[in-house]
Amino acid sequence: VQLQASGGGLVQAGGYLRLSCAASGRTFSRLSMGWFRQAPAKERDFVAAIGWLGSTDYADSVKGRFTISRDNAKNMVYLQMTSLKPEDTAVYYCAARLGGLQREGSRFSSWGQGTLVTVSS
Repeated sequence: VQLQASGGGLVQAGGYLRLSCAASGRTFSRLSMGWFRQAPAKERDFVAAIGWLGSTDYADSVKGRFTISRDNAKNMVYLQMTSLKPEDTAVYYCAARLGGLQREGSRFSSWGQGTLVTVSS
């Protein structure tokens, strides 16, 4: 499956953004999808994941502020980000795997190209 992330940009602290990830292929509804992020000079971190039945998982740092969702009819997954903080600044990647929810990036087989989110203070 090929993934294309979009929706990043510059936003002030306290603001919001919605990231989108478009997936190609006919197996999207069976995939678990995840969002990860990588800040400058830091390792890639798990942000959120959604299973093929809609179950979700969030990193503690974004719980209550971010919402992951999917539209299987459109082969899309979204990350609604609210109450953004400067520490949310990173390149955000969407990823896909055939299987259940995972937080380990190494368990995801397909990755998008990343979209930059910058939160100014």
